[in-house]
Amino acid sequence: MTGMFSRRRALQRACQSLAALMLVWAAPAHAQTTTSAQTGLPVAKLTAGIHVIRAEVADTESTRRTGLMFRDALPDNDGMLFVFDAPEVQCFWMRNTPLPLSIAFIADDGTIVNIDDMAPQTDDTHCSAKPVRYALEMAQGWFDMRGVQAGQRIAGLPR
Repeated sequence: MTGMFSRRRALQRACQSLAALMLVWAAPAHAQTTTSAQTGLPVAKLTAGIHVIRAEVADTESTRRTGLMFRDALPDNDGMLFVFDAPEVQCFWMRNTPLPLSIAFIADDGTIVNIDDMAPQTDDTHCSAKPVRYALEMAQGWFDMRGVQAGQRIAGLPR
């Protein structure tokens, strides 16, 4: 068990280091091109048990990169669903994002792998515990307040 824990810890550290390098590499170009909140994204209706979520879908490199940056409000059951081409360990940060958010990393079958709270305006990385194809950002505390936890499923995910 100790060996598995240290391998997982090493993988998490490697992911955090990679994310930090990506920040350094991507920040200058990104900072020059993105200065306002994106609008007009497609919307998916998702469910977490009895809870209905209206999620804007970020499924391109550009829309995923901008995410919820520069948003100053997020209605109660609204969020953003990030859709990736294939399952990979996904890492997020909160640069230019003034709202505190919670993020659920979701496997292909809709199972929530892990949930993390993210502080606004930080470059701290928040990574999935294993490869995932989806990540759902909601207002911070949304999952906790509704009893939605890792192991539960999100329905309605686009394929």
